[in-house]
Formats: sequence, C-alpha cells, structure tokens
Amino acid sequence: MGFFSKQFASVIEWNENNEKMLFWKFQSDEIKKDSRLIVRPGQDAIFLYNGAVEGIFEKEGNYEIESQIIPFLTTLKSFKFGFSTPLRAEVLFVNTKEVLVKWGTKNAINLQAPGLPGGMPIRAFGTFSCKVGDYNVLIEKLAGIKQSYSVDDVKERIVTDVNPLLMRWIGKAGRDMFNLQMDAADIGDGICKELNEELNGLGIKITNFTIESFSYPEEIKKIQEKAAAQAMVGDVNKYQQLAMADALGKGGSGGGMAADMVGLQMGMAMGQQMVNQMQMGANSMNIQQSVPMGQSAGNGAAPKFCPNCGTPTNGANFCSNCGNKLV
Repeated sequence: MGFFSKQFASVIEWNENNEKMLFWKFQSDEIKKDSRLIVRPGQDAIFLYNGAVEGIFEKEGNYEIESQIIPFLTTLKSFKFGFSTPLRAEVLFVNTKEVLVKWGTKNAINLQAPGLPGGMPIRAFGTFSCKVGDYNVLIEKLAGIKQSYSVDDVKERIVTDVNPLLMRWIGKAGRDMFNLQMDAADIGDGICKELNEELNGLGIKITNFTIESFSYPEEIKKIQEKAAAQAMVGDVNKYQQLAMADALGKGGSGGGMAADMVGLQMGMAMGQQMVNQMQMGANSMNIQQSVPMGQSAGNGAAPKFCPNCGTPTNGANFCSNCGNKLV
C-alpha cells in the first residue's frame, strides 16, 4: 500500500492483494506536483475533490500528476500546481474484477413437514459473484463514509438476507422438501434477482447466485439411504432379468460379469425346472398308487379285470362271472 512520506505523497497506488476488496480509498492531506499515479490491471482510479468525482482513470499505467492528471480533472484544470500549494484530493481505487464468494446459511431454515410441528431443519450452501456496479452510487452510499469495502462485507449482508429469500423461493418452486436440488437453479436465479436489486442501492452488482447443495439432518439422511437400499433390493430380480436378456441379445457371448450372470441364471433356471419335473413325477406316482388295482382313475372306463373275482371284463359294464358292477 502506498503512503505519503511525511506530508507529501510521491506515489499514489494500491499495490496490496485486492482480490477480496471491492474498493480502497487513498487519503492524504496534500499531493505534491511530482507525484505519480500507478493504476494496475483490474483497477480503476477515481479522483475525488470535496466528495465529487473529478476524473476516472481506467487504463493501467504510470501517470504524472502535473502533466497527465491535472489537465483531465473536471474542476481542477486551472489549478496552479506549485510546491507551496499542493493538491488536496482523494483517490479511490476500485477493483473492476468479478469476485466469486462462497456462502452458507448461518442458521437452518425450517420447512413445513407433516408430523414435525417445528418443521424440517435444512441448510443450504453455494457461491455468488459480485462486482462494483455504479461508481456514483458507490461513492455516495459507501466510499463517502468508508475507507474500504470488502467482499466479506457483501457476504455478511447476503447471509443475513438469504434465509427468508430461501423460504420464499422454495415455496414458489412447489417441490417437496426431499427434491429441492431439482429446483436449485430456479431458486438461485430468483434469489439472485432480489439480492441484486437490494445491493444496486449501494453501487454493487450481484451477477450470479448458485445453490450447490441442500443439507438435511443426519437422521433424515439415514432414512433416505435405507429407503434407497430397500428400493434397490426390490429391483434386483428385474435387473438380473434385464442383464440376461441383454447378454442373450448379444449371442450369449457378452463376456465378463454379464456372461457369468447369464450362466448362473440359466443354471438356476435349469435346476428349478428339474426340481419341478421331479415333483410332478412324484405327484403322478402318488396318484397312481392311491388307485386300487383294476379300478379306474376316475375317467369312466371299465377295468380289464373284475375287482371282485378277477374275471376278464372284455369292456363290459358288469362282470360275466359274478355280476359285479364295473362302471
């Protein structure tokens, strides 16, 4: 940071790392005629006299006060620059870059949820981008009373306002609380517009506001994981069927895991078919064994031999020897 030697300034500059600073005011009671102004990349230098803008230097470079600065100042063109009458002015250095800042909800927001009288506590995290917008508004609202203003100052304002904005825009999205990430882009855009309108009143522009994630209580996360696991188990059979169909569609030579799965599934299917056939055979034998010799299995045909005396029936309905009814 450039400072004056004793009473007079020799170099007017802002040379410290200003990535997180939006503006910084170089103040001195007097600037002598052989001083120099240094404007670095990503900076604008604004000369202020009695709180009003005298001139803005936007191009990086090294400027001589007497020959390159004074002639371009609005009300000081006729200023007689002499050693005995140095210039009394302020120089405001402005960071012209867009700055990316991380944010997070300071406190959890409670969304209405059935069975939870106090609501479901949810936190959100993301980033926003900001930059200096209107120089005149910035000087009037901030630079006139502050020596500097950082992105941390902007972040503090945003974090203060973000909770009610989240509540309002989540409500507008209409999504249930477990699928908020699907509407994160729309919610972020809505919040960005409102924040930009507010901070424009300070000469600062919010160019982007992003919600990267919503965070739920650990208990809710565990329930979600359990529900997902149960749903996955329910789909295992369907997955195996699809995998088999896919492998067979490739001629049964898919290789690797798919081929192994097909082999396993086919083996299981063949084994199950053999078991079913054995059970059917056993049931058939039981039925045959349960019918007495010479009796019909219930199909209405006469037995070949009379169950009473053993005489051949020759298809008759009554036994020719003992007269026993056969059908």
